[in-house]
Amino acid sequence: MNIALFSGQGSQYTGMTKDLYESDNSLSVIFDTASEVIGRDIKDICFNADESVLAQTVNSQPAIMTASLVCLESAKKKGFEFSGVAGHSLGEYAGMVACGIVSMEDGFRLIKARAEAMDKAARENKGAMSAVLKLTPEQIEEVCKSVDGYVVPVNYNSPQQTVIAGTVEAVAKATEEFAKLKARVVPLKVASAFHSKLMESASKEFYETAKNIKFRKPEIKYYSNVTGAELTDFSDMPSLLAKHIVSPVLFTSELNAMKNDGFTAFYEFGPNKVLTGLVKKTLKDVKAVNIENLKTLEEVFCNE
Repeated sequence: MNIALFSGQGSQYTGMTKDLYESDNSLSVIFDTASEVIGRDIKDICFNADESVLAQTVNSQPAIMTASLVCLESAKKKGFEFSGVAGHSLGEYAGMVACGIVSMEDGFRLIKARAEAMDKAARENKGAMSAVLKLTPEQIEEVCKSVDGYVVPVNYNSPQQTVIAGTVEAVAKATEEFAKLKARVVPLKVASAFHSKLMESASKEFYETAKNIKFRKPEIKYYSNVTGAELTDFSDMPSLLAKHIVSPVLFTSELNAMKNDGFTAFYEFGPNKVLTGLVKKTLKDVKAVNIENLKTLEEVFCNE
């Protein structure tokens, strides 16, 4: 079975999906919908914005979501079929559109509210994030607990990679401890400590928009960062999505759940191939490919 995965924040780059659009102008409906809801020219941001502009949360989140949906639509035109969806952080919103939980318009309304709330919270609460490699999640959890100050694991990305977040000072202290254990620590270029309690104000602000959105049960399986498994209770999506902003991303657990549910082919849609790499580091005996441009689209479907 095939599952569609959707990229998270940090994967963006200037010019993403431009060649797909130029090869099929009917894809403009996705860009137009995004631009109308967001209130800015998302096509111009995807194609022409420099890295500093594109990296801003209010731009990167809707731009990545747009690119992800463009990549998926391009694959569907090649005959791609899938029985489940999952995303990493903001990627869950493209996933919700792809499986019918929300309309495309409402998906962009949600991501607009999310990006703006998180951007505001980041300006009010300075924080930091770093990826820690070469240690187990359990070792990382122990170090975070031992540090004076607020720092916690927030992204369980693979058995070899966990992202921590917290105050700048506490993340720095944790980094010193990780160095003693010979771990590799990579600071992330983000505005604050996403998926931590420093985003509490964003969670509350976002909820006010989410509670007015119409949610439906998905047409196929939908996997949740919050539960680390297939989501089966859709009775209060506004609360779940608000919680998502301040909760760890249990991506490793999700991947294992997907494989246990019979998924053997993982297709990542959106800029770069971060999730494809995480699949390969976490699961054995599965197919993992990314589709981000015309070249990767043709490579994948010429071989099938």
